[in-house]
Amino acid sequence: MEKTLAISDYIIFRIKAEGTGFLNFLKLQKLLYYTQAWFLAFNGEKLFDSDFQAWIHGPVSRVLFNAYKDEKSMYSEMELADIKNEDYQALSDQIKLHVDQILESYAVFTSTELEKMTHNEEPWIDARKGFTPYERCEKIISNDLIRDYYAARLK
Repeated sequence: MEKTLAISDYIIFRIKAEGTGFLNFLKLQKLLYYTQAWFLAFNGEKLFDSDFQAWIHGPVSRVLFNAYKDEKSMYSEMELADIKNEDYQALSDQIKLHVDQILESYAVFTSTELEKMTHNEEPWIDARKGFTPYERCEKIISNDLIRDYYAARLK
């Protein structure tokens, strides 16, 4: 299993080094979520070592949040200088290919569009049951539900 920050660093590298689009912290969280979600759907196991919580603005990795909480806000732009370490360079070609495929499908969307997408999907909706739309929620989104939801979309 990979480290969360190695995957997020690779996402930052791919988008910023190649100049393929705008990346803020909210968008990074959502791209990381979809990377995990589709890996669960295809492989039945987690790609990296963190879970996602059902926050107001969509799924959030607490590991990623904690890594940047003192330096980034939700809409802060991510830069190459924000890469935490060089671990992403050691990712296998297979893992990089998976992340690249997710970026091809999802990086074209804005952070707001990605947020709206997650708000219309069962895993986030289910985890937010009993919470008002603007109520703080740190409930973990079930990895089993994420896996099953996205695997069903493959059929």
